[in-house]
Amino acid sequence: MTEAKLEAWLDERRAFAPSAEFAAQANAQSSIYEEADRDFEAWWRSEANRLHWDTPPTKTLEWDLPFAKWFSDGTLNASVTCVDRHVNEGRGDKVAYYWVADAEGEMRTITYAQLRAMVCQAANALTELGVKEGDRVAIYMPMIPEAVVAMLAVARLGAAHSVVFAGFSADALSSRILDSDCQYVITADGAFRRGAASPLKSAVDEALQSCPNVKAVLVVQRTGGDVHWVEGRDYWWHDVVDRQSDQHEAKSFPAEQTLVIMYTSGTTAKPKGIFHTTGGYLTQAASTHHYVFDVKRDTDICWTAADIGWITGHSYIVYGPLVNGVTQVMYEGLPDSGGRDRWWKIIEELKVTILYTAPTTIRTLMKWGPELPDSHDLSSLRLLGTVGEPINPEAWMWYRQHVGGNRCPIVDTWWQTETGAILVSPLPGITATKPGAAMHALPGIYVDVVDNDGKSVGNGEGGYLVVTKPWPAMTRGIYGDPERFKETYWKRFPGVYFAGDGAKRDEDGDLWLLGRIDDVMNISGHRLSTTEVEHALVGHPAVAEAAVVGASDETTGQAIVAFVTLKLSAEDANKDQAPLIEELRQHVAKVISPIAKPRQIILTPDLPKTRSGKIMRRLLRDVAENRSLGDVTTLTDPTVVNMIAGLMTTSSSEE
Repeated sequence: MTEAKLEAWLDERRAFAPSAEFAAQANAQSSIYEEADRDFEAWWRSEANRLHWDTPPTKTLEWDLPFAKWFSDGTLNASVTCVDRHVNEGRGDKVAYYWVADAEGEMRTITYAQLRAMVCQAANALTELGVKEGDRVAIYMPMIPEAVVAMLAVARLGAAHSVVFAGFSADALSSRILDSDCQYVITADGAFRRGAASPLKSAVDEALQSCPNVKAVLVVQRTGGDVHWVEGRDYWWHDVVDRQSDQHEAKSFPAEQTLVIMYTSGTTAKPKGIFHTTGGYLTQAASTHHYVFDVKRDTDICWTAADIGWITGHSYIVYGPLVNGVTQVMYEGLPDSGGRDRWWKIIEELKVTILYTAPTTIRTLMKWGPELPDSHDLSSLRLLGTVGEPINPEAWMWYRQHVGGNRCPIVDTWWQTETGAILVSPLPGITATKPGAAMHALPGIYVDVVDNDGKSVGNGEGGYLVVTKPWPAMTRGIYGDPERFKETYWKRFPGVYFAGDGAKRDEDGDLWLLGRIDDVMNISGHRLSTTEVEHALVGHPAVAEAAVVGASDETTGQAIVAFVTLKLSAEDANKDQAPLIEELRQHVAKVISPIAKPRQIILTPDLPKTRSGKIMRRLLRDVAENRSLGDVTTLTDPTVVNMIAGLMTTSSSEE
């Protein structure tokens, strides 16, 4: 894409109308916004009918700001809603998951009937080990089917699961176990990445040295590596689970039973245990999965390319899709496990129809070149989604052209661990889309963009994103710390939920997310988003990836520092890059404004990223401000940030 085209899309706020396929259903569905606006509680009550209720609720919302209850007098079992009811309704032979291993050629096909049997066996095993209603169970596992089975088995017993991303350190694991007082851990001996085995059980062993309350550890044998074993505490999955009956009578639990405890990460503060309850969370996960992705239960093959260690995996690999009874792809490996075209092979082979992934991954796939997706048959795809951070327009257009064949709508979704499910997104067939814009709040969701005084801003203006009415999947709080919950999310703008993100409305009133407010810079009194500057930099043909932070400046208050990874050939790598750095600065000035021109551009071969693929801008801010670095244990490669600090010290500022 040329710079001129990118500027044209941004200047014109170009909108893509729904394709003919999706437009055909627009008349039938476009009334859902009006229906929700007439009575948003009644709207969500009707959406709760997607679940299997043992006792249908008569109450909808009980709101004692900032604490909500939804459907509180209803009872249900999450596992039955996700699995059993599909079998009971005659869909047991339908595929629930195509599990694709890290290694090419290894795949498992699991039907809903088989999934139910596996979940029942695991529930019986956990009962034998002592798990009961109200307990907390830590799950620290790779992307294998047993991870989903473990979640559903814990939920089946009325316990709460706390899934910890399997890339986290032993210290991170122990802190989460201690905070929620988990007495049971489910893990694996190890995981595979690009064909290489890496241990997991050893991290559990180290973590449990400071977790004396853990009674039992259930271990899946994945890699066959040697493990340390504690008799009376450690149990092999194949020894305990496989010998159980595949029948289990599930109890019914209140809608407000805690289902999920998920810890936020990435700061030096104590992790926040965000917890979600059953009825409201399942309702909104299923509803948003249905509407945002336009899912067709009988024909779609859905692939959410995430990890269950994050809320995206919870809501759109496990709970939302299973409530809706669809078929999914679950992938163990990395995008380049078995080659850089691995994703495209999977889509081609399994005829994936819906792909949902992160902008970071899309930009990586871009870096590897369009010839890879272009060489595979991706015609089965009919809808694409993005999640995790604002997507820059160039990546959006590349995704649309080279993955979606210029025919697939793109739903750019905004939500958080705290929100439980998607709050802002285009709806295919109803909403036009713009490269990089999240567009509108979903039916039954009410958001606003406000200024420092909490007053709504007009079109063409930016501010802070807030949610003005409660929603079913909203977190019920921070586990064990209600005061911190009120202080963190409800104090800045009294009476409304403050998401911590900046946003702007364009002249059409459509929403553009600008990232965390920490990433909104004040340059000489002008508010500039780091995301906007990053979009401009990545729009330059020489740039593969960019991260921008604000640094203190005596003259302007803050100045822009950019960390840039280039698309370099071997020949280009040996050239003096000073002219290119100046070209990039002028490029930003041209695309945004001279005010946005970076004070300093640091060329680096890599950026500090967490194991989930997010750029750790907090560490880059520390580098730019010459501060001591905080926790780097969640980074894929902790040495990267030290390398960048060295480059920062030796580089000279422009102007």
